[in-house]
Amino acid sequence: MSSVYTVGQINAYIKRMFTQDFLLSRVYVKGEISNCKYHTSGHIYFSLKDETGTISCILFAGVRKGLTFRLENGQRVVVFGGVNVYERDGTYQLYAKEVRLDGLGELYERYEALKRELEEMGMFAQEYKQPIPRFIRTLGVVTAPTGAAVRDIIHVSKRRNPGIRIILYPAKVQGEGAAESIAAGIHALDRAGVDTIIVGRGGGSIEDLWAFNEEIVARAVFECSTPIISAVGHETDTTICDFAADLRAPTPSAGAELAVDDVMRTLEQLARCEDRFQGMMRQRLREAGSRLKQYRLQFRLNSPEHKIREMSQLLTEKEGKLQYLIDAKLKLCKHRLAVYIEKWKGLSPLTKLEQGYALVTGDDGKRVTAVGQIKEKDRLWLYLADGRIEAQVQRIIQNSDENV
Repeated sequence: MSSVYTVGQINAYIKRMFTQDFLLSRVYVKGEISNCKYHTSGHIYFSLKDETGTISCILFAGVRKGLTFRLENGQRVVVFGGVNVYERDGTYQLYAKEVRLDGLGELYERYEALKRELEEMGMFAQEYKQPIPRFIRTLGVVTAPTGAAVRDIIHVSKRRNPGIRIILYPAKVQGEGAAESIAAGIHALDRAGVDTIIVGRGGGSIEDLWAFNEEIVARAVFECSTPIISAVGHETDTTICDFAADLRAPTPSAGAELAVDDVMRTLEQLARCEDRFQGMMRQRLREAGSRLKQYRLQFRLNSPEHKIREMSQLLTEKEGKLQYLIDAKLKLCKHRLAVYIEKWKGLSPLTKLEQGYALVTGDDGKRVTAVGQIKEKDRLWLYLADGRIEAQVQRIIQNSDENV
């Protein structure tokens, strides 16, 4: 029996054959996608088929960042990659490195290449974007003079602001010379001094919208000093003009809504602001009136006239209190004086004289209170209540002599 090989050896040998074949390492394969599955790991598994056969394909997660569209069954694509063997299962498959739509692939490549170039030049940078004015008087529109796009823009603009002035530049938006026509319209409206420019058209295929992916249009948008709104196609359509514009609108109607402010809503807001302002002013006036009353009251309380009146009232009160104290003091003094008078009357010699007593003095005027102060034949004076008596001592009798 000749040499026997294992399955793994055979698979490894076949893998080396595929690896050594230069043609299979870099190959473009065209076909229709089928059995497309997005794995949770990020890898995409699918098959390419045509009328003659099928080949399994895998697009690893690390390569997906270069994919500009979503893979779906039935799409005609061109896949670039290498054919190799998966040793475990003994199957060969195409390891994709790039996938592009067949037929439109060239347009997508041009689109991505120009997009990268302009982005590297800074034409899409946010710092160059101009703000869209909220209140505009003149709106410039670059689009086809007929069709749904221009009707929608005019209808929405007039509904939101009946007084808006619209200047239409009738540009060619599809086919040969369309890009140049669009760029010329942008330059013309920029020179006309409009407030905002809408550049756009209705939806269509990538070929229909291609004029808005040309560099001449992107440069005209970037160099325009007037704020530009790009409103090309439907919401899912994205053109290079959208990236270069100051603002992207998903549809032409939405572009008109973004460019033209709703006058009625603004007037309603102004009315609400006016009501709120008047309410605030009334409240402020009430508060100011209340403060003014307080200030007037404080002024009256702190005015010199009020101070003088207050001090006068205080002086009157103190004067009354002083008069009361004086009267009370006088009354007390009068009472005390009356008491003293009564006491004095009890001690007064006149009172005693009125009671029958007499005051005896010698000829020298000294009061005689004892018999030892006088001698016989001395002259005495006896003071009575109604006069005095001159007397002479005839005899002196002491109390002790009477007792004998």
